[in-house]
Amino acid sequence: MKSDFLNIVLYEPEIPQNTGNIARLCACIGAKLYLIGRLGFILSDKYLKRAGLDYWDKLEIEHINTLDELIEKNPESGFYYFTTKTDRLYTSIAYKKGDFLIFGPETRGIPEDILNKNSEFCLTIPMKKCTRSLNLSNSVAVAAYEAVRQFGVILD
Repeated sequence: MKSDFLNIVLYEPEIPQNTGNIARLCACIGAKLYLIGRLGFILSDKYLKRAGLDYWDKLEIEHINTLDELIEKNPESGFYYFTTKTDRLYTSIAYKKGDFLIFGPETRGIPEDILNKNSEFCLTIPMKKCTRSLNLSNSVAVAAYEAVRQFGVILD
């Protein structure tokens, strides 16, 4: 079951430390974490666990086979795809509680076919043109806290 607050989706994440950091972030803000498809690590990985510290019992996490499966289970929700391949800023959206923020694997991002199918929902975080991308866990933090800011929520 999705979070009524915020849902973070990692599509085929590759680096356990990033996923651990993101899991810790999700625990701290009350977001649910979805891992989609093939993972570049096993969920018992020591680096994943170390990066998440002692927050694992405060986290709701689910591993799902496909992104389509997640979308089919949540047809009323908003899905936003974070990529460097658009000019639409992540701050241009009015996020709603229960939305899904989707991030691709560290080395290749969300696949082009998924981005093309959902181009009106693709968002980017601004950065200098001479740089390739932000670290995945930094990108998730920037986007998630924009949604939290818009919700006007003081986390307890």
